[in-house]
Amino acid sequence: MRKIVVPTDFSENAFNALKFAAELFKHEKSEFYVLHAYADEVYNSVGSLDEETLKDTREKVKQNSDKELETIITRIKDLFSNPRHNFHSSSAFGLLVDEVNDLAEQENADIIVTSTRGKNNERNLTFGSNSLQIIKYVQCPVLSIPAGYEFDSLQLILFPTNFLLPYQKRELKLAADLARAFCAKLHMMYVSKFPLDSYRQKDNQEAIKEQFYDVKTDFRQEEKLEKREAIFKAIDEMEIDLLILVNSRHSYLENVLYSSTIDEIGLHPKIPFLVLQNFSRT
Repeated sequence: MRKIVVPTDFSENAFNALKFAAELFKHEKSEFYVLHAYADEVYNSVGSLDEETLKDTREKVKQNSDKELETIITRIKDLFSNPRHNFHSSSAFGLLVDEVNDLAEQENADIIVTSTRGKNNERNLTFGSNSLQIIKYVQCPVLSIPAGYEFDSLQLILFPTNFLLPYQKRELKLAADLARAFCAKLHMMYVSKFPLDSYRQKDNQEAIKEQFYDVKTDFRQEEKLEKREAIFKAIDEMEIDLLILVNSRHSYLENVLYSSTIDEIGLHPKIPFLVLQNFSRT
């Protein structure tokens, strides 16, 4: 059974991510957990008021959250009457990233599906920036859906990698299961001027092939372009349906000094992208 967490700020972009998830996993028995975290709404509305007012405001916001979640679940059920799918709602008084991580851990979720934008489509505001934080810090694979992107098909998956990072079998299996469900092809792209010849690289490449054992795969090396350019070129020229990236944890100093591919693509996505985590989940 697939377990899927879908955070929402009640925007159409967030609902679009839920629709995408329902279509993507239409062949699987799945439990969907639709989550709204409302701490910011409470604090932004009460200012410096007394504790009693804070308590009352918190209760009102929760009631509104529960009502909105009920509306969302009714709406998604009306659109997709799938007997394989069950939907659950969760209102949480906390920060979005923390609550998503806690719910994913509590339910042992397989994946989080989120929109890259929320109520405001500007680059760095509220839900959009929180979505990027979820991608980078939550201990679970994250599928990020561009605003307004409609599910059509899943025929070609792009997996750019230097094959130096370790891969978790559970997460590779998730991606492989999606490929098998839609008879998709996996395109592995190695972006480097140097040959793929170290034992670590070859072992990691084999780990991917083992999980995608009955999926059509191909491999090419891109020597001339930088990683970000190579990715966007491949997406355009090959009509890629899904991009897979692997999240590498860095120190705080590295995060300040260097922007990662996930940072660069995360706020300017062209297609859905699945971020796998390269660390064992607790």
